[in-house]
Amino acid sequence: MAEFIKSIADLGAYEKESASLGLPEIAVAGRSNVGKSSFINMLACRKNLAKTSSTPGRTRLVNLFTFDGFVLVDLPGYGYAKAPKSEIRRWSELTDGYFIRTVRLVHTLALVDIRHEPSELDKRMISYLYDAGRPFTVIATKADKLSRAACGRAKTVIASALKIGTDNIIVTSAASGQGRDAVLARIRDVLGGENRYE
Repeated sequence: MAEFIKSIADLGAYEKESASLGLPEIAVAGRSNVGKSSFINMLACRKNLAKTSSTPGRTRLVNLFTFDGFVLVDLPGYGYAKAPKSEIRRWSELTDGYFIRTVRLVHTLALVDIRHEPSELDKRMISYLYDAGRPFTVIATKADKLSRAACGRAKTVIASALKIGTDNIIVTSAASGQGRDAVLARIRDVLGGENRYE
């Protein structure tokens, strides 16, 4: 069963918690308002595991959730221009610091909004993961907002913009549950075993 562990504002506290849990980590990254909390709730089949909001920039801390056999690490959203610069800098330092200091990260789920071409910040995130040798899968969220044909076209646009293959993009909808099985299958493959979230 998926459970919220805690919100962390300090990388030292993260390292202690990560060491005590001793589990592989799957990170969830994406720009503000891309639907990270809704995505996490969909994976867990729980409506309120991660707090959702229509206001961008709500995820300001590193949030840890235990799933069966792994920890899901919800990173602060990037690209929320209306926040104070000092706050944006702190979110960035948390995210950058996590990727630098984690020793248990096995895969990153990089979320993008299927309705829009990836932003420069999205491209920068993918470039960073690629250059750092961090395995990742792109998750295209909010597929329920487009027709099936439009989703297919958008997937091609995203693949081209991020310079990745379309097979490394999973189209999802938190509203309908679309893509949940595919994401869980990818996580199962990454972990090299079974998980019970199916």
